[in-house]
Amino acid sequence: MPRLTLVVPAYNVQGYLRECLDSVLQQDFTDFEIIAVDDCSPDASGAILDEYAALDSRVRVLHLPENIGLGRARNAGMEQATGDYLLFLDSDDHLTPGALSAVAARLEETAEPDILVYDYARTYWDGTVRRNLLGAVLEKSAAAGVFPPAERPELLDLLQIAWNKAYRREFVERHRFRFPPGYYEDAPWTFSSLITAERIAVLDRICVLYRQRREGGNILNTRSRKHFDVFDQYSRLFAYLDEHPELDQWRPEMFRKMVDHYLTVLDRPGRLPRNARAEFFHRAAADYRRLLPRGFERPAGVRGYKYQLLALDSYAALAGMKAVGKAHRSARSQSRKQLVRAKRTAMNLHYRSQLRLPLDGNLAVFSAYWSRGYACNPAAIDAELARLAPRIRRVWAVRPEHAGRVPEGVDVVHVGSREYWAALARAKYLVNNVNFADAVAKRQGQIHLQTHHGTPLKTMGLDQQKYPASTSMNFGDLLRRCDRWDYSLSSNRFSTAVWERVYPCSYESLETGYPRNDVLVNATAEDVREARRELGLDEGVTAFLYMPTHREYQKEFTLRLDLARLAEDLGPGVTLLVRGHYFYEPSPRLAELQAAGRVVDVSARPGVERLYLAADALITDYSSAMFDYANLDRPIVTFADDWDVYSVVRGTYFDLMAEPPGKVARTQEELTGLLRSGEWDSDESAKLRSAFRRRFCEFDDGRAAERVVRRVFLGEDGLLPLVPAGERTHAPSPAQALAPIERV
Repeated sequence: MPRLTLVVPAYNVQGYLRECLDSVLQQDFTDFEIIAVDDCSPDASGAILDEYAALDSRVRVLHLPENIGLGRARNAGMEQATGDYLLFLDSDDHLTPGALSAVAARLEETAEPDILVYDYARTYWDGTVRRNLLGAVLEKSAAAGVFPPAERPELLDLLQIAWNKAYRREFVERHRFRFPPGYYEDAPWTFSSLITAERIAVLDRICVLYRQRREGGNILNTRSRKHFDVFDQYSRLFAYLDEHPELDQWRPEMFRKMVDHYLTVLDRPGRLPRNARAEFFHRAAADYRRLLPRGFERPAGVRGYKYQLLALDSYAALAGMKAVGKAHRSARSQSRKQLVRAKRTAMNLHYRSQLRLPLDGNLAVFSAYWSRGYACNPAAIDAELARLAPRIRRVWAVRPEHAGRVPEGVDVVHVGSREYWAALARAKYLVNNVNFADAVAKRQGQIHLQTHHGTPLKTMGLDQQKYPASTSMNFGDLLRRCDRWDYSLSSNRFSTAVWERVYPCSYESLETGYPRNDVLVNATAEDVREARRELGLDEGVTAFLYMPTHREYQKEFTLRLDLARLAEDLGPGVTLLVRGHYFYEPSPRLAELQAAGRVVDVSARPGVERLYLAADALITDYSSAMFDYANLDRPIVTFADDWDVYSVVRGTYFDLMAEPPGKVARTQEELTGLLRSGEWDSDESAKLRSAFRRRFCEFDDGRAAERVVRRVFLGEDGLLPLVPAGERTHAPSPAQALAPIERV
């Protein structure tokens, strides 16, 4: 029988779940079990739990047939528990290192208390960590050893949560404690268990890091009538007191906690709909009068005055207090707005005037790579939109210096022009693979589609805060931009989990596959031949496409390979196609090499997908190109001469050296050997590529663009079903496309 059981319910937490489980499984204390409860989660949480259970016998998974909510999911986990003590851990939070050792040691020191209370800290998206504001209460109580609750009633002032305590399982079962359904389920559980316990101990140590999500994941961040659930929870608490007259001394304290909780819901803006506030107040007033203990003394000051208003059921007086405060805040706000308006340029005024005009339901604005041209997922969606919904006018936002990269016939507005701001203000649909400018306002009725532009190996979004050398980004501004998203595309569950964690905003994830990869699945032999003709590649020539990624510690494109020597070593039957990252200016050295006929610089060519079709193999380092190219089931070689530096400076989500998509070379000599010997196209390379493709090309079945258009632009419910992996096709290789056609 384990010492500790941790009950971990999971629902829509795929972006945080691994961090939670890792924080437990990597503890130095090992005598525990995890009862992980999949509360019929619609995302990949259940699959992640199964993955961990397969790797560690201490993890047991319970899959619920229907969603029953946090409280009852915890109950289901408790039914399976065998440990001496029960701990609850929410699946978007995590333990601090050494937490379980400290808990186990304190339980032994205090001779098996009914409840052990430990500390926590709040963590925020910007990396800020703030200890529980009432940490001093724990510090003082820890010195008391073991005590009954009456000796330390101030513990009741701590946040009403279940996950900062270890509960002796025999104590829980003897008193038949269970979590009720609802949204404030922790209140009756916490108060009932604390006032019932005979022996309580405290551990003055931060054991849990409590994640403060920006969007969703917490009822306190929602405005709805769900907050009326608080009345049911306190009714349960007082029913418990009615059943246990020996606890009658706690009525005044429980009454105070109830009233404070009701007032908190009323005082916090954004919790109750405006038309529900008066109703909530009157119900609170009714509870106040019904449950008021004999001889109860109201607190002093403003708080006591609010108690009195509840006693009198005088909502008008409370609303008057709030109106005065709101008037002062509004006056200050108007002053700031006037100052901002005074500084706006004429273009800003033009944009604002356009925002007052009706939305054009048949207008879509596209942009890609910071308005560098017509490319990537937005371009593939544009083409499919033209096929399925030709009534929608498609306009591309492009910087004037990149206007030449747009195909003939595509409507363009130049970034910064009056037409540009008018289009952004009036279009119903805004599509981008990065973010639009900070000044772009999200209008009611507009739909922002974020397509992204790759599967992340390197850290993204908020995770970059851990690698300050890689960015100078203002993360507050980043999240405000992401707040505009309505949809976020993904090509695999791995990416979905990353996006939802590092961009914690209230969008819908669409697991459609990447539209830009449709061509890699659907292209014909003629498409491959045409792509090679465009590059002047002769039959019998092996074309290696070399695509290195951007490095934050390099200001300009620096060739990490001696391409002239590599081309010479590989001989005349090989052509090197070199594509520099779009962040960099054209390379003079590449121009020299091309002039000498040794390599072909394809950096400026539009549509990288055509290059993929033409190439026999891809040579890359840490570029997201590898994830796309894997759809072709052609060889991929990783040249990772600076992996140790790159992984430290930028940070990565997995060890590419341990899970590569093909053969790996750490030096130019190794790369040359791989390419000359044929190892680049070996059976071992194919096995690595197959495993990589199964994981990262999960949704790329050739119909991604159609899924996006039908869901986002045509408003169809659900997504087109995926073509099973075993039934998918991919473009033929150059060898297959160029093979002689047998004549019948």
